[in-house]
Amino acid sequence: MQGTLREHCGLFGIYDKSKLGSIASTVYYGLFALQHRGQESAGIAVNRDREITLIKDTGLVSDVFKRYDLSALEGEFAIGHTCANADAKDDVTNAQPVTVKYHKGHLTVAHNGNIANAKALRDALESKGAIFHSTNNPAEIICHLIARARLHTATIEEAVAKVVPLLKGSFSLLIMSPCKLIALRDPLGLRPLCIGKIGDSILFSSESCGLETVGATFERDLKAGEMVVVTPDEIYSDERFCSACSALCIFEHIYLARPDSVVDGQSVNEARINAGKLLARQNPVDADLVIGVPDSGVSSAIGYATESGIPYGVGLIKNRYIGRTFIQPTQAMRERSVALKLNALDSNVKGKRIVMVDDSIVRGTTLKNIVKLIKKAGAKEVHVRISSPQFLYPCYFGTDIPDRDQLACNRYTVEQLRQNLDADSLSFLELDSVEQIAPCSKIGFCKACFDGKYPCAVDDTVDESLID
Repeated sequence: MQGTLREHCGLFGIYDKSKLGSIASTVYYGLFALQHRGQESAGIAVNRDREITLIKDTGLVSDVFKRYDLSALEGEFAIGHTCANADAKDDVTNAQPVTVKYHKGHLTVAHNGNIANAKALRDALESKGAIFHSTNNPAEIICHLIARARLHTATIEEAVAKVVPLLKGSFSLLIMSPCKLIALRDPLGLRPLCIGKIGDSILFSSESCGLETVGATFERDLKAGEMVVVTPDEIYSDERFCSACSALCIFEHIYLARPDSVVDGQSVNEARINAGKLLARQNPVDADLVIGVPDSGVSSAIGYATESGIPYGVGLIKNRYIGRTFIQPTQAMRERSVALKLNALDSNVKGKRIVMVDDSIVRGTTLKNIVKLIKKAGAKEVHVRISSPQFLYPCYFGTDIPDRDQLACNRYTVEQLRQNLDADSLSFLELDSVEQIAPCSKIGFCKACFDGKYPCAVDDTVDESLID
């Protein structure tokens, strides 16, 4: 599956019926709250009187929009996107949202997830005469599919419904037509999407933290497979693709989502604390201090300390102006980011036996550097505890889990990996207990990166007869 689209992105959208002020500024602040989901590009599209103004570029949210007076950008509908697609860092045509003009007016799409059969869809469309501007943008493929389906349907939402069966993989979507805003979550609910309100204005966000940042009231998560259609006259839900089977990516709770978010009924912070508690029961050790690797390892470290009775303390100081190393697009950049990102707090770790809790081991290089950092600061022992099971399989649904030969847990036994990390002990959360970290979740989970059981087809094929 090399070369497929791998994305972990943030979506934010609004229908501003209450006339809150600058609609673009509201989307900007929503995207700012979702910056942790992607740092390579950002964009905002505003619909005013059926005309679209699109601003997008490579870089962080704060960098992309600093040259624009967003307060002057008014409209009725708007959607925004922030992305971690490496191709978007180098080529703005791969950034989102994507907007096109076709026979029914403007169409704008923003996508979070990964379309496993994107190449087959693009090949089929090109064979029918479609022209693409980007090299690797799923939103552009979806735009083409919706525009073609719209030729044979009475409404934009019916066109979207025709496209859903063509897409394999994960997709939370925000779609803006001349007079409608549509939010759609894939039938398995692999990627999160929620809805909120400010007065009569309707907002959508990948995470609840985006809604809270702009002062919106969280209403609910979209159901797996649900499509919500917002018009100036009504808002309604279409559940034709909903089913009893659901599979939210468990990695949202382990790493991707912000700890202050609630995803499908489960507090992310509480899920991480639960993981730490389970880890302490399963893998106890004599130690003097429990520390967490910022940011996503901290809550699990607190859980480990609470359950084990070992004091929790700060052992690593994070430079808050450095992005997340896991979603940097290249290994060289990840290694460089670690050196800039973290520093050991010598006075807390010197002479102590340390339990260091982190969320995962993917390639292993990052954690090796952190263990080295703590030992250099004078720690007597470093016991590594991982609040997720071993990564053994690649992900095809939008999380940056690479092919199997790049995964550290496939290349080494646990003991070999411990030696490679220069840790005094190493343990992982047991696979059978991973779902226990989120007891309040309203939907099921995808754990394929741990157990290889993919919830849907991941082959790069398409039934071309379904493409109008």
